[in-house]
Amino acid sequence: MAWIRTIREDEWEGPLVDLYGQVVDDAHGRVDNVMQIHSLNPNALAGHLAVYRSAMAGTKTLRKVERELVALVVSRYNDCHY
Repeated sequence: MAWIRTIREDEWEGPLVDLYGQVVDDAHGRVDNVMQIHSLNPNALAGHLAVYRSAMAGTKTLRKVERELVALVVSRYNDCHY
């Protein structure tokens, strides 16, 4: 696995602080690595969050439960826990 430098959650400041509440995984009390890698570029983090929200809520052709099911199947296929 590649190593990517990040800013630790306890060192987030400025725009990252504003984004923290939107990206923290409440179930685990931390920011998942897929979001944490954007910590050096808060605009990228905000963009990733916007794409995620659009994909999970931005379509009228699939119900929310169907979008969640697709995400689950893809995550399982990719051996990804989130």
